[in-house]
Amino acid sequence: MSVFLALIGCRSEAPYVVPEEPMPANTVLLSQMMRELSATPGFTDAMLARLNEGGKKGPALMTPALMKKLRELILGKDWQALDRFPGWTMQEVNPTVGVITRVVKHPDTPPGTPSGAPTETWTTGADKGLITEYLDLGSYSPEKAETVSLNEPSTLPGLSNATLVTEMGAGVVKGDVVNPKLAPMHADSQRLADVLNRLGLNALDGAATVTAEVGGETATTPEALMQALVRSGHTVRVFDSRYFANFGHFHFKGQDVMMPFFVNSQIGIPGTKRSLLVPVSHAEYEWEIRGPKVNADVSWYFGIDGKAEFRTMDTLDQAWVLGRHAHEYRDADAIEVTRLVGKFLIMYMHQHLSRPDLPFGGYYPLGVCQDGVAAIEKKMTGHDTLFPNTADAALFDDPRDAEANAMMLAIPKDRSGAPPSPERIFGSLPVTDFHLITIPGLASDLEAVHAAWQDGSLERTRSWIRKMTLRLVGVTALVVLAGIVVWRRRRRQ
Repeated sequence: MSVFLALIGCRSEAPYVVPEEPMPANTVLLSQMMRELSATPGFTDAMLARLNEGGKKGPALMTPALMKKLRELILGKDWQALDRFPGWTMQEVNPTVGVITRVVKHPDTPPGTPSGAPTETWTTGADKGLITEYLDLGSYSPEKAETVSLNEPSTLPGLSNATLVTEMGAGVVKGDVVNPKLAPMHADSQRLADVLNRLGLNALDGAATVTAEVGGETATTPEALMQALVRSGHTVRVFDSRYFANFGHFHFKGQDVMMPFFVNSQIGIPGTKRSLLVPVSHAEYEWEIRGPKVNADVSWYFGIDGKAEFRTMDTLDQAWVLGRHAHEYRDADAIEVTRLVGKFLIMYMHQHLSRPDLPFGGYYPLGVCQDGVAAIEKKMTGHDTLFPNTADAALFDDPRDAEANAMMLAIPKDRSGAPPSPERIFGSLPVTDFHLITIPGLASDLEAVHAAWQDGSLERTRSWIRKMTLRLVGVTALVVLAGIVVWRRRRRQ
């Protein structure tokens, strides 16, 4: 019996209590909001229904399984687990997202055709719709050749809080307000994002060619536009940026609601029997352009909306999300990052046209926001420091996108349950100084694990499946041993 109890893992360590303090100013935990609102009829379901809408995200796709888990925690008033939701390994998250293991082909693909090969031109009605569904082009058409001037200020409308936030009742607001620093440039930023997306679309077979003009320079590709801006007296800086992903974007009674999405890193926290749970990060490339004609800030990433595109970035992040520039690119490097982003933009468009039935526009089987950024980071620096990456390598087989495909295949994938390297865990964080982190309890866990990594004492934790397998093997061995003993005794008798 003693051996059996040891095998099933009896513990003497006291249960870990997730801290609720200290908190950043004007911020509450999700559990604090739900303590007050979980009894409000219909509110829990209304909140869950809004979780996948908009905002900067990591791999926080709220699938039915994750929705069910979150609902159970709220209704069961398990506030401790709610503040470390979901706390699963990637091996446990993957099945809930319905990871695509088979290659999905365009319905018109002839039998025997490679999955990524072009079928017919995009000019069919359904494919036209896919282009505008997954790439925001503003007023620019895929079929119209034109020259777009950036020499005068944009006439697009400005940004208003009324279009960004939604009142949900009971003191809850969904959405983030305008960033007072960036919002005044919104019209120029939106025009630039639309133009960059349209220039990227020039690479699609059959698309009409659009030309951008600024300061006497012309461009027909995103990277050429950056060169034109530089030649016309503008400064261009590109940042590889990381943030904690906010999978809720809720506010309660005028306060921010802290809603990270925790993943089990499979790294042991020294002195405990716990695994390090880390909030997933959001990664994107950001362009800061300043000069005589254009002053704008835009970003690029592959989002939960299925769009791999240039976007504006002028809403105000909650304070706990933090943010850092892991890399900064100027001059030729800034042009090269823009070129590579253009390659990824058109690669994702090819994917949409070839595989229109992928759920969520391919978000997760085609990667999350980290995948494309990590692939370009590795090409630019020789290192990849983002976690997690979810792209299915089997889907990146279109010969037109050989360069982008090779880059996607060169980065680690977090689909099989293999534990990520510490470099990727810490590289994904939005700070290098852990003391700046305001998620209660996280800074001390990170400090302990980082120290163990540096001194070589870091240990991995076993997944739940592996633990149960080892316990089953142990119990089986014990039963076999007992059977041998009994058999030998009977023979002697």
